[in-house]
Amino acid sequence: MKITSLNKSTLQRINLASLAAICLLMLLPACKKFVEVDPPTTKLNTDNVFLQDGTAISVVTGIFSQMSAKNGAIAGSSGDDITHMCLYPGLSADELKLFSSINSTSPLYSYYKNSLTINTLTGTDFWESSYSRIFQINSAIAGLTASNSLTADIKKQLLGESYFLRGLYYFYLTNLYGEVPIALTTDYSITRTLARSPQNLVYAQIKSDLIRAKELLSSNYLAGNLTTTTTDRVRPTKMAAAALLSRVALYTSDYITAENQASEVIANGSYDTVPLSLVFLKNSKETIWALQPVNSGTGQNTGEGALFNLPPSGPSDIYTVYLNPQLIDSFEAGDQRKTQWTNSLTVQGTTYNYAYKYQVGKVNTETVEFPIVLRLSEQYLIRAEARAMQQHFVTAMEDLNVIRRRAGLSGLSSNSTADALSKIIHERQVELFTEWGHRWLDLKRTGKINDVMVQAALAKGTTWDPKWALYPIPINDINRDPNLIQNPGY
Repeated sequence: MKITSLNKSTLQRINLASLAAICLLMLLPACKKFVEVDPPTTKLNTDNVFLQDGTAISVVTGIFSQMSAKNGAIAGSSGDDITHMCLYPGLSADELKLFSSINSTSPLYSYYKNSLTINTLTGTDFWESSYSRIFQINSAIAGLTASNSLTADIKKQLLGESYFLRGLYYFYLTNLYGEVPIALTTDYSITRTLARSPQNLVYAQIKSDLIRAKELLSSNYLAGNLTTTTTDRVRPTKMAAAALLSRVALYTSDYITAENQASEVIANGSYDTVPLSLVFLKNSKETIWALQPVNSGTGQNTGEGALFNLPPSGPSDIYTVYLNPQLIDSFEAGDQRKTQWTNSLTVQGTTYNYAYKYQVGKVNTETVEFPIVLRLSEQYLIRAEARAMQQHFVTAMEDLNVIRRRAGLSGLSSNSTADALSKIIHERQVELFTEWGHRWLDLKRTGKINDVMVQAALAKGTTWDPKWALYPIPINDINRDPNLIQNPGY
């Protein structure tokens, strides 16, 4: 069957590409350590991909490899994968500034100015890439489930990884676009006319996937062959699923579950808070789950390092973003995160501050940093917020102060929900900046986005419209799926 992308919606196109998607996964380049399986087979079909451990591992590893490759390309491509969450939502929010020479034809400009429209791909690219990835994941789940020939433990791990990834992608989809279609199959006749599901149902599916993932995943970090352990924290574990589940529970006001899941992670001896200078090094004890760079041969360790580290000449058409002065002003006096996790330079009398969490940029060096997706400090902040919302203010502040004291700050106390929440959200701002869109999502889930963005938009030279809290859905999908409706205002 001929596939014409211009005549098919996103969900239609990805369903018609079933065989191609799986084969392409096999062909992706990947780090030797990350894969460590037999060379990928190039002539496969959906009947035999999941007959042997090696090829089944290659399918799921290929998804991680795609994510890692996209992360490495942040500095040079549009926002077409959730691994770019550190950039585009940061521009949409009050976290990043855009170099003044970047014009309105750039996707960066549209995110920064909050001027996304339905007439361009800008703002819709997360949608298309995420559903493409979800289709690959659904293909893997179907194939793994049907297979009777795989080693039991390998099958469990691969299924757990697949459910984990599907939950992760749907988490970002629903937080960027609101109500979204829930595609759980590769059946074209079903997915081609899916309607958007209410957000509570999307979250229910995410929780279901993560609970299932936690049941299936190994407690240990596994090497690429999925039979031996490793120090590399690049394949999901039970605690990675628990960490993401705690976040999802917080976002859905399930504070008991959020506290319990975060507590399970915090109590695990594999993790600990480490000095600020060590947090973002590969395999630090703070890391719960990270991606492994697959393009280190180009001189990059992480996409974040290549993106955010400014050269001595300052920002330019190539080095396009730097930290918003408002964020810099948010650090308290004596906060060592400002000293160690940001850097600055002055060019022609103008000072530019930039994120310095990942300190290796575009230099030819060994890989010493992995892009961290989930880390322990977020779990302390999740538990602090969950406890505060249950009016357990003493223990909430104890968790908050673990993070503050590491940053060289004094502890805080609180005796009200509003006060505690204000302190926790501030701490999230200065702890999690430029990581996975946390600031943008925090503003939305706490109902603060309109108040904050009215002022932030003025500083950007525009006027805030509440519709911009949600990104637009691709117009081609709207036109060709009779059950799909656009977000309000677009």
